[in-house]
Amino acid sequence: AKSPPKAWRRGDKSGCKIPILDLTLIPLLALTKMLYLIGLGLGDAKDITVKGLEVVQQCSQVYLEAYTSVLTVGKEALEEFYGKELILADRETVEQNADTILKDAHQCDVAFLVVGDPFGATTHSDLVLRAVKMGIPYRVIHNASILNAVGCCGLQLYNFGETVSIVFWTDTWKPESFFDKITKNKKNGMHTLCLLDIKVKEQSLENLMRGKKIYEPPQYMSVNEAAEQLLAIVQKRREGEEPAVTEDTICVGLARVGAVDQKIASGTLQEMTTAELGGPLHSMIITGILHPLEIEMLKLFALNKAIFEN
Repeated sequence: AKSPPKAWRRGDKSGCKIPILDLTLIPLLALTKMLYLIGLGLGDAKDITVKGLEVVQQCSQVYLEAYTSVLTVGKEALEEFYGKELILADRETVEQNADTILKDAHQCDVAFLVVGDPFGATTHSDLVLRAVKMGIPYRVIHNASILNAVGCCGLQLYNFGETVSIVFWTDTWKPESFFDKITKNKKNGMHTLCLLDIKVKEQSLENLMRGKKIYEPPQYMSVNEAAEQLLAIVQKRREGEEPAVTEDTICVGLARVGAVDQKIASGTLQEMTTAELGGPLHSMIITGILHPLEIEMLKLFALNKAIFEN
């Protein structure tokens, strides 16, 4: 059989090296590379796993997902530590133009980096399904995420119910569906992890309607803001029966989990409105039935230890 030529040429803008081969001799599948989804953990550049770092360094294209969460360091610090140039992938790129990420994976290895664990957001499942449909093999390299790291506050992970997201309210849009899920968990004695809203590279309604690519400054919801929204719902729901969650419900505020300056505060929902936790990212827990061991752990982070004495 005739051997394929060994000549190589530079690929397109991707920088992939593409072999000059007679595709009638070699099946396309033989050229297919891999899509890697790699978790970065929660703290800084060094939280990537050894396996993840090795894969990043071998990939020709490396995308950094930049809208479902953020690390405590910027893109430049990651590039310096990984020794690799990163391409920022915003919401529009991942959700509407995923083919731009996948188009080169037939010819060179492509990495998609995600803060936390790759499957902490449903968006990334969609990316996998698209890859499979295009015949691109994929591999996942996991890492710590907020979904398991919240155990740092002392609440037992198997006592958590459904996780909810609390979004920023606007003057015309004030959803409360997350409160119903919190109430269900509370009635079942389960804790609720609340993931707080992040707005990165988002447009105002006016600019969106006018088709202007003008983006609002980044916004990260704080525990204080989340607590205030929850209290507003509590007051509204009091028009009927007493809600399961009240001002005196024990809560936990967490900031920058996984970073060297992470901070935890436990107290009532009312106290969460003034708890000082510093910069983003924040998360919040509404507790259910507390085990004695959990109570002892929460005392370590109490804003007012007296509330845990009873």
